[in-house]
Amino acid sequence: MLTTVWLILGALSFAAIMEHAGFLDRLLRTLVVKARTDGRLIATTALTGIGLNVIVGDQYVPDVLPSRAYREEYARRGLAPRMLSRTVEDAGTVTSPLVPWNSCGAYMSGTLGVPTLEYLPFAFFNLINPLIAIAFGFLGFRVEHQKPADEMRKEPDTPPVPHPDEAKVSERNGVHM
Repeated sequence: MLTTVWLILGALSFAAIMEHAGFLDRLLRTLVVKARTDGRLIATTALTGIGLNVIVGDQYVPDVLPSRAYREEYARRGLAPRMLSRTVEDAGTVTSPLVPWNSCGAYMSGTLGVPTLEYLPFAFFNLINPLIAIAFGFLGFRVEHQKPADEMRKEPDTPPVPHPDEAKVSERNGVHM
């Protein structure tokens, strides 16, 4: 069990260094530029989660890093935040038991006493779910939108009107509005 804990700590440390040094943004910016449609962005997010599962060796990194890295792009394009959350879950979380050197795969293999590659063909949900998420993204099925972040940041044309209670408090303090 201690080996699994060390693996998790090492993977999270690696992820923190990648993010704070700016390497992650540099790597993912290229992918975001090529993902011109919502379907491509969702596919890119899913494949990033799967790739991180294989490379990093811990389930938490593929859940956290794509969420943080793609959050602004999803907001800029007007995709609902739950779309990012769902895609990360559909691809990053469910594929972790399929990687033998991943902490999740190592734990399940040790607990069940069955090598990861032996139960892999029977893990239908884990294999099919990322494909369905990508297909839904390209088809636009159940892809939720909201106002893009640029529109949300626009300031209103009229100045805000103070609440009547605020005006009374200001008058009592000697400040007139």
